[in-house]
Amino acid sequence: MRRRLAAFILSVLALVATGCAIPTQSSPSVMPSSKVPFGLLNPHPPTTTTTQPKPSSFVPVKVFFLNSAAQLTPAVRYVAAPAPLDAIVRAMLAGPYSSESAQGITTAIPSDVAVLSVTPPQNNIVTVNLNDVGTITGSNSELAVAQIVTTIVTASGVNTGVLFEIDGQRTSVPIANGSQVSTPVYLLDFLAVAP
Repeated sequence: MRRRLAAFILSVLALVATGCAIPTQSSPSVMPSSKVPFGLLNPHPPTTTTTQPKPSSFVPVKVFFLNSAAQLTPAVRYVAAPAPLDAIVRAMLAGPYSSESAQGITTAIPSDVAVLSVTPPQNNIVTVNLNDVGTITGSNSELAVAQIVTTIVTASGVNTGVLFEIDGQRTSVPIANGSQVSTPVYLLDFLAVAP
């Protein structure tokens, strides 16, 4: 009886297996386009691209140096996006390239001056904190302030005022009329040397 039951189960399984088999043919056949799944007959198949972010993206910014007539002159530098103000000021403090120096472009800021911090604009005021800049004297100090203010104003907007600190302490700076101020300094204060 077991043999008959086993034979019956095997024959049912064989019948089911043949019903599920994929039919074979000796040559390929053409499928009507109405039976082709959507999109497979599109002559312009969709493209999939993967955009990888660049390891570091740089953006152009303007910084200001001095031309042979001691007037402010712009130069382009590239800083890492999103170009924070401290990066822009550091790019300016690095000084002119040798090719720019060969064209008479200079800076009034000594190479030992470093930016400690630059605050983002708050009520249109930016605070620049520098290390001790005691080596800047005479008319160079006015021009150095003009370079920093013009560089920051170009990045932040024409109505931006700049406060100066030395090692975290508010300091007064010279403006174009020869006076010293400890209040915000604006681009209008340097029209005499403006580009």
